Amino acid sequence: MEDSLPGLLPSALPAFALTSFLIELTPGPNMAYLATLSLSQGHRTGLSAVAGIALGLAVYGIAAALGLGVLIDKSVWLYESLRWAGVLYLLWLAMEAWATGQDTDPAIVNVPASSAFRRGLITNLLNPKAAVFYVAVLPEFIDVNVSRAGAQALVLTTVYVAIATAIHASIVLLAAQLQEFVQAATTGRIIRRVFAILLAGIAAWLAISTSR
Repeated sequence: MEDSLPGLLPSALPAFALTSFLIELTPGPNMAYLATLSLSQGHRTGLSAVAGIALGLAVYGIAAALGLGVLIDKSVWLYESLRWAGVLYLLWLAMEAWATGQDTDPAIVNVPASSAFRRGLITNLLNPKAAVFYVAVLPEFIDVNVSRAGAQALVLTTVYVAIATAIHASIVLLAAQLQEFVQAATTGRIIRRVFAILLAGIAAWLAISTSR
C-alpha cells in the first residue's frame, strides 16, 4: 500500500475504517430516515434509498479529492444554503406523506424504487456534514503533500462508502422486519402520518445538528 499510494501508511487504512464505523454508528439524519422509510415501505424501498445515499457519499468524496469539500466548509453561504435546502426538502417530503395519509383508502401508497433512490441521493447531497466529514476527518489519514494525495482520498472514500452502506443496509433490514407487525397493529393511514411526523422531526434534527 505504501508503494502504490505514497503517504498512506499501512496502519492508516484500518484506523480510518474503525473511525468511519464508529462515526456511522452515531445516530443521524440518514439513519433515522432509512429506519422510518423501511418501517413504512419495506426493505426494497429502503435499500433503494441506501443506494442513493451511497452515491451521494461517493460524490462528496470525489468532490473532496478535487478540493470542493474545502470550499463548502469555508463558504458560510454555501454551507448554509445546502443545510437549509436539506431541511426544506425533508419538510416537503413530510407534507407529501401527510397529504397521502388523508386519502380515503387507508392502504399505504408504495414509493417507487427509483423515487426512493432519488430521495436518498438528494437528502444526502443536501447534508453539508457529509462534505465536512471528508474535510475534517479524511486528511488526518493521508499525506496531503504527496503527488498522489487525490488517489489516497479516493481509496479512503471507497472504504468509507462501503462501511456506511453496510451499516445503512443493516438498519433497513432490521426496520423492515418490524413492518408487518406495525401494519397489523394499525392502519396504513396512521402509519403514513406517523412517517410524516418523523420526517419533520428529522428535518429539525438536521437543522440543529448542522448549525454552526
